[in-house]
Amino acid sequence: MKLVVACSLIDIDGRILLAKRPDNAQMGGLWEFPGGKIEPDETPETALVRELNEELGIDTHESCLAPLSFSSHQYPEFQILLLLYICRKWNGSPRALSASELKWIFPNDLRKYEMPEANIEFISHLQDLL
Repeated sequence: MKLVVACSLIDIDGRILLAKRPDNAQMGGLWEFPGGKIEPDETPETALVRELNEELGIDTHESCLAPLSFSSHQYPEFQILLLLYICRKWNGSPRALSASELKWIFPNDLRKYEMPEANIEFISHLQDLL
């Protein structure tokens, strides 16, 4: 089982940041919430702070992360447990350091973007929140 954290960055206008997976990556071309795998010595929050810095070049603190939901999904190759956090406060401007593209979108537009199955379950939670 893969234990993964993801973050819904929410800007001042109520938009959410999506990252597009590189075409040559597993599930390439799909849109997702930024994040990544939790290393053995990390808490989910520590991992997410690290991943946001590595993937987007932004800095945030564990105290700025709020858990929202989780998703468990069986893909053909692996099982994933995905923990979703929201974050409204960070330093820096997100850049696509590991994604092929970034896009700020409004919650009502989330279903217009093709996502991995484990991410789709979060759409209703985010639309209800925002």
